[in-house]
Amino acid sequence: MIDQIISAVASWIVDVISATGYFGVVILMAIESACIPLPSEVIMPFAGYLVSTGQFSLIGAATAGALGCNLGSTIAYYVAAYGGRPVLERWGEYVLISPAEIKRADEFFLRYGSATVFFGRLLPVVRTFVSIVAGFIEIPPVLFGFLSLIGTAVWVTAISLIGYGVGSTWQSVAHGIAVAGYVIAVVVVIAIGGFIAYRLREVRREAAERLEPVSQGEDQPRPRSPTS
Repeated sequence: MIDQIISAVASWIVDVISATGYFGVVILMAIESACIPLPSEVIMPFAGYLVSTGQFSLIGAATAGALGCNLGSTIAYYVAAYGGRPVLERWGEYVLISPAEIKRADEFFLRYGSATVFFGRLLPVVRTFVSIVAGFIEIPPVLFGFLSLIGTAVWVTAISLIGYGVGSTWQSVAHGIAVAGYVIAVVVVIAIGGFIAYRLREVRREAAERLEPVSQGEDQPRPRSPTS
């Protein structure tokens, strides 16, 4: 099933880039970075393959990929910052995200935010959603854009070089990388589901502990009045 999906998506990506050149790379990478599941693991290796055929230059492919990625990530950042953050603060407790946890996340990103954005751009799956997290936590937009651009440039150059190096066999290599990315995505979803289940269990346990002293107090006999 995953193989069929990736093959169909890869075929469409090839058609788009073949018809529109660098502009297609920009648009496709922007879509991918706006948290729409379009694998950069296929987009940039194909661009790298076109470098090997002389249709693209490596600088051109990497620049187009980086520009598209930062365009999409900027959109995701501001959507999260101006739309998601207020919603999370108001309704987060209903999905087991307390104000204290939001504050801890703020403190974590204030301390390690720079490294998180940069290295997050180098990891499959994580790289797509790091913009949303950065927007929620409100990392300064200029700092986010700068670090995101550096991390993205490293990523797109590296996978373009893979496509350039393997040449005509780029699709099989890209397919393997994309499958690995989807597997990681499944693992992440399972981990999030496990975390939510754990938090639900903790919330129920804490609620039971709060009710227990009240119940015990109601079971104890009331002291007799001195006049009785």
